[in-house]
Amino acid sequence: MKREGYLSWDEYFMGIALLSAQRSKDPGTQVGACIVSADKKILSVGYNGMPIGCSDDAMPWEREGNALETKYLFVCHAELNAILNHGGTDLRGARLYSTLFPCNECAKAIIQAGIREVIYREDKYADTDAVVASKRMFTLAGVTFRPYTPGGKTVELAV
Repeated sequence: MKREGYLSWDEYFMGIALLSAQRSKDPGTQVGACIVSADKKILSVGYNGMPIGCSDDAMPWEREGNALETKYLFVCHAELNAILNHGGTDLRGARLYSTLFPCNECAKAIIQAGIREVIYREDKYADTDAVVASKRMFTLAGVTFRPYTPGGKTVELAV
């Protein structure tokens, strides 16, 4: 008889997204993403961070102030990083797990890449224009989105 209590696919892939988020150097918000094929193979992961070659120590991490002294013009979001980190096979028909609902810029990249479903953990910016625009584009493009439903399991890593 098989073991009971193992992780569901959603728990597994959201767990990978959550683990990826732990690589982020952002002191305010850590976001992770995991792209999965229709046959449940991990295609790519990403987290929010500065572009390759831009030192995390030389870039701003502030949330307020002059635009060029805040992180917003510089940080590459987890979802976009996962798309850009992907190294080969087609993303059409894939699912994307994200710890945060994607912004409008990431939504455009998700749609253009052919990703067909987004599963998100948090939607704390639901009332912002960026997220409202994302949902509108997803709906028009036929990209389904749904909240992640936690299974109540605790996973502990000894690192």
